Amino acid sequence: MKRLLWIGCLSYFLIGLAHVVLGSVLPVMLEHYGREYSEGGMLIFTQFAGFLVGVLVSPLINRRFGKRGGLLIAAGLLTAAEFLYTLLPPWEWLYVIAVAAGFGFGMIEAVIGTIIIAAIKDKTAVAMSRLEVFFGVGAMVMPMIASGFITQEWWKFSFFVVSLFSFVTLLFWSRSSFGEADAVLDTRGDTASAEGEEPVDKAAYKYRGSAFGILALFIVFFFLYVGTEMSLANFMPAILIEKLGVMKETAALSITCFWVAMSVGRIFAGTLAEKIHYRVYVLLSCLLTLMMLIIFPFAEQVWAAFTIILLLGLFMSGLFSIALVFASKLLEGSEESTPSILIASGGIGGAILPLVTGWSLDHLPLHQAVWLFAIFAVGLVVLSVAAYSLQIRQPSTGPGARHEEGKALL
Repeated sequence: MKRLLWIGCLSYFLIGLAHVVLGSVLPVMLEHYGREYSEGGMLIFTQFAGFLVGVLVSPLINRRFGKRGGLLIAAGLLTAAEFLYTLLPPWEWLYVIAVAAGFGFGMIEAVIGTIIIAAIKDKTAVAMSRLEVFFGVGAMVMPMIASGFITQEWWKFSFFVVSLFSFVTLLFWSRSSFGEADAVLDTRGDTASAEGEEPVDKAAYKYRGSAFGILALFIVFFFLYVGTEMSLANFMPAILIEKLGVMKETAALSITCFWVAMSVGRIFAGTLAEKIHYRVYVLLSCLLTLMMLIIFPFAEQVWAAFTIILLLGLFMSGLFSIALVFASKLLEGSEESTPSILIASGGIGGAILPLVTGWSLDHLPLHQAVWLFAIFAVGLVVLSVAAYSLQIRQPSTGPGARHEEGKALL
C-alpha cells in the first residue's frame, strides 16, 4: 500500500506539471502565434474539456482494461500530447492536442483519487493531502522551469519536460507490483476488493433525497473552486504584466509562489482538518480566500501582489482534497462514483471559468476583470456556509455523516 501511495504521489506531481505548463508559457505562446487572451482562454477551455471527458469515461475504461490499464492509456496519451506541443504545430492543431493532454491528466487524477479514497479508510484526508502536496510541488516547479526556458527563449521545451515525466510515470505503473492492491488495479469489470471479496458494483450507488442535495451542492462548489484556481494559475502572469508591468519571466514566477504556498499548506491541511472538523476547515478557507481576492485589486506594488498570491495559495491549499473527502464521507458507499463526479464538475469549472476570465481580460478594464475572482470566491463562501449549516441541522444525513460523527471528524 505504501508503494501504491508513493507512485500515486508521483502521478499527482505529473498532474501538477500538466495543469500549469500551458498557463506558465501562455503570454509568450500567444505572442509567438499572434493570438489574443480570449483565444488563450479558448485553448485552456479545450484542454479542460478533454480533462472532463477523461474523468467521465474513466469508469468505462477501468471496467474494460482495469485501473492499471486505464492509467497506462492515460499516461501514454499525455506523453504524446505534451511532446506534440513541443513541436509548435499550427494553432488550430493545438486544440486537438489540448483535448488529448486534458484527457490524459484528467483520467489519471480521477483514477488515483478513487483508488486512495476507497482503499484508505482511516485518516483519508491526510492521504489525500499528501497526494495534493505533490500536485502542488509539480505546479510549483513547472513555472520555475518555464521561467528559465523563457529567459533562454526555449519556452517550448517546458512541454517536453512534462512529456518526459509522463513517460517515466507510465514505466512505474507498468512495471511495479503492489501486492494485494494488484487485485484492485488489474481487475476488469465491477470493482473487487484487495482481500479477494466478491466483486461489488459501487458505481451503482443511488443519489436520492438529501444525498442528491449534498451531491449537487458539492458539484457547484468544485465547479467554482477548480475554475477559480485554474483562472488564477493560468492568467496571473498576464495580469501582473498588464497591471504592474513586470517582466515575463518574473510574472511566470507568480505561479511558483502560488504553488509553493499551496504545497506548504497541504502538508498540514489533512491533519488540521481532522482536528477542527472538515466543515470548519472548508468555511474558514473560503472566507480567507475571499478576503485576499478583495484586497488583490488594490495591490500596486510587486511585493504586495506576490504577498497576496502567497497567502492565496496557503488559504486555498487544502480546499480540493478536504472537500473531496468531506463529500465522500457524507455519502459513504459512493466512493467509486462521488470522486469522479466532483472531479468532473471541477473540470467543467476549469474549462468554463478561464474562458470567462480570458474574455474579461480582452473586453473589460483590467481592474474590473480582476474583481471577477472575488465574485467566484463569494460563491464558494455561500456554498461552504450552506454545507456547514446542512451538516449542523442534519447530522444524520446519511451513513457517511454518522460514520464521521462516530470518529469525531465532523
